[in-house]
Amino acid sequence: MSIGKLLIVEDDTAISSLLVEILTNNNYSVTCAYSGTEGKLLLKQHQFDCVLLDLMLPGLDGESLIIEMRKEQTVPIIVISAKLGTDARVNALRLGADDFIPKPFEFEEVLARVEAQLRRSRTYSSTLPSGQILTWKNCVLNTNTTEITVNEVYLNFTPLELRILEMFMRNPKRVLTRSNIFENCWQQSYIGDENTVDVHISHIRNKIAKADPDTEYIKTIRGIGFRMCE
Repeated sequence: MSIGKLLIVEDDTAISSLLVEILTNNNYSVTCAYSGTEGKLLLKQHQFDCVLLDLMLPGLDGESLIIEMRKEQTVPIIVISAKLGTDARVNALRLGADDFIPKPFEFEEVLARVEAQLRRSRTYSSTLPSGQILTWKNCVLNTNTTEITVNEVYLNFTPLELRILEMFMRNPKRVLTRSNIFENCWQQSYIGDENTVDVHISHIRNKIAKADPDTEYIKTIRGIGFRMCE
């Protein structure tokens, strides 16, 4: 019995076959695409629990596919790429990816990252209080439907962004450290990687600013973390 439906978007057939073997041996249902264009088409035709995505793809590249996906979908995205360095990882996260694994990868790490993304997504969906509405200034989060509106404009947030914003809105007067945010929203021990948290905060700010450009929602507290603006 399948424990999750995954899409692999990878043009290297050897790497794609290796990922399929790893994941199917661990009871995942796997579909493959060999270009960004094919991946985009499959995402329109089917629902997936997680996407494993290369960046250097023929046709539509990985970064462009992330942008297209985030216009309509909140499915977790794990980038698996040979692009090295902080800039590549930060850019992928800023565009909307949820995680980044550099090539070459370890089998166990891929499995652990997939399991973590599915666990977070399912835990968030299953533990939302029924019908609870959280508000702050012009932002409204319905924790039952996971809909976010700012100035009555619906915003498309990833599951991870939803968890982060909900944490802020439940603690609007509390300063949240990067460690607080990471350990609560990623459900992993914080290892001091400030970029990962900062990129997601920046993404949330940018999405809100498009609907409410004149209002500040999340303030940086230098040397400590973040809090909601009064």
